[in-house]
Amino acid sequence: MSKNGMNDIEPNPVVIIPGVLFWDGLYDGMKQELSRTIASERIAVVPVSLLDWVGFPPRPELSTNRVMAALDRTIADMQQRFPDKPVRIVAHSGGGTVALVYLLEKEFQGDVYHRRKSVSTLLTLGTPFVTKEYYAKMKTDFIMKHLSDDFFHDCRVVSVVSDAYQGALDKGLIEKVCYHFYMNVVGEGNLAGDGIVPVTSCFLEGAENVTISGIEHLPTPHAKWYGTKEGVEQWVDML
Repeated sequence: MSKNGMNDIEPNPVVIIPGVLFWDGLYDGMKQELSRTIASERIAVVPVSLLDWVGFPPRPELSTNRVMAALDRTIADMQQRFPDKPVRIVAHSGGGTVALVYLLEKEFQGDVYHRRKSVSTLLTLGTPFVTKEYYAKMKTDFIMKHLSDDFFHDCRVVSVVSDAYQGALDKGLIEKVCYHFYMNVVGEGNLAGDGIVPVTSCFLEGAENVTISGIEHLPTPHAKWYGTKEGVEQWVDML
């Protein structure tokens, strides 16, 4: 055990992918928490900005391509720095579906990458694999079309989601807000989830699906989210 009580982890490098509309600086805290058990030089956050997600002029339908390119550069850098060490990807929210599209090694809107053998694990945090949202559905439809059982022989996938908030219209303000967020994702609001996505939307057949408690989706100040100590300690041993 390490001094903070977490299990020590083999020092394979870790690449963190921000969620949709989030930027790399929001994940400094997650990197710091991971550095309790992994040397910080072995952890990289994909350099993503809000502009990468939106585009200029706005082309949100190409956001996956822009972020995949940044992810590929980051993995290539890790491979150069740590040869023969498989990379582990930690992906938040919609960044998880970007990572999975990337790892499928199939052409997506003109781009294809071939680094799946360099990645041992994809761990997603609050990533919906079932969604009604238009741009997110572009990715999930692609994933469902191309994902096969063979993929999981090459790359372990762990889907983590919190059940901190129950959506309900007949309760308080928070429950009402969660209800509408969940409705926007799957068309049903009376569900448990992390405040933004319901637990059921994050279940991926073939993956290790894990539900944790008390953690919020958004990396907002003072929140206990997937990237704070309270969140990281619930999933770090799954890497």
